[in-house]
Amino acid sequence: MRDISNMDDMIDVRDVTAKFEELESEGATGEPECDLLAELLDDIKGYGGDEHWRGDWYPVTLIRDSYFATAMQELCEDIGALPKDLPCYIVIDWEATARNLRVDYTSVEFDGVTYWYR
Repeated sequence: MRDISNMDDMIDVRDVTAKFEELESEGATGEPECDLLAELLDDIKGYGGDEHWRGDWYPVTLIRDSYFATAMQELCEDIGALPKDLPCYIVIDWEATARNLRVDYTSVEFDGVTYWYR
């Protein structure tokens, strides 16, 4: 199981729950890594989402604040919000677009770094 870090641009909450369960089974409760993951899970527990774990719903994806504009650009491209044949002289302000889309997201702190989820 890979480590979960505040250096990750995106964190899949299913990886967090799996890592927490692994640490828990090893008797690592009370150790810093396990406590950090438990705190994150507690902070996002019950805020909707598509992941059901231990009786509560969780968001699936956490997006690092510094990566948010890139993630929103990828989202817009993936859902077809932009025409495929956009001329090269048209420039999109992805930072402003990300600020506009951020209204649908909630923030959480993970090890001193802000992540966004919905």
